[in-house]
Amino acid sequence: MQASAPEQKRNDPIRPTDDQARELGKRLLRGARWGSLATLGQDGHPSASLVSVATDVDGTPLILVSALSGHTGNLDADPRCSLLLAPGGKGDPLAHARITLKLRARKIAREGEEGARIRRRFLARQPKAALYADFGDFSFFALDLEGASLNGGFGRAYELVPADLLTEAAATGAVAAMEEGAVAHMNEDHADAIQDYATVLLRAEAGAWRMTGLDPDGADLMLGDKALRLAFPRIAATAGEVRDVLVELAIAARKKRDMPEAPAS
Repeated sequence: MQASAPEQKRNDPIRPTDDQARELGKRLLRGARWGSLATLGQDGHPSASLVSVATDVDGTPLILVSALSGHTGNLDADPRCSLLLAPGGKGDPLAHARITLKLRARKIAREGEEGARIRRRFLARQPKAALYADFGDFSFFALDLEGASLNGGFGRAYELVPADLLTEAAATGAVAAMEEGAVAHMNEDHADAIQDYATVLLRAEAGAWRMTGLDPDGADLMLGDKALRLAFPRIAATAGEVRDVLVELAIAARKKRDMPEAPAS
């Protein structure tokens, strides 16, 4: 007997996409430093491998791969691929959020504004890659997003479209133009604010945290191999808006840091 429409709807495991799902998807994407890249092997079998990951200003995933790697040849032959981002956590790994991105790979030319920006952002996120990034057999790829499957934990599945995860072009263009200078300024003149972002707002250990990237959705902070994502409370679409949000977050962190502890009961 065919199920009725209400029964079919109740049994559908995919939930309607909401702002909470979009926020979680962006957090997984922007916070990732590695992932499992699946390509289509030339023998017809899917092939998965571990890759280092960064993101462009709009959130597009970026990878740096060698021509000697099997997945590079696979991408040259068929650019369709997927990337699983699963940071995990304590206990059952299936209880934690993860996202699978449906992508189409595009090799980035070294010359020009895009190539320079992608190289800078990737190495800011993956500084050890500077040892081999300029070898002749290595290439940067942008993995253009075509869709995503988000699993927020048991019973929380969503299908996302690019607009749910990527930032609009107008905002990314404005922020990309000021990012390098703004990051340098924050590290040189506002190291105390960066420390508060990390230790107060994100509850990380104390240390010489540095800002490594800015985009309309937030900022990337690093201490050695440890990375943090400082999400903005709203999209900052201009240089002025980025400055305003950073100031607001610094003030909020300072107030929270200086707040007297409640007396023990």
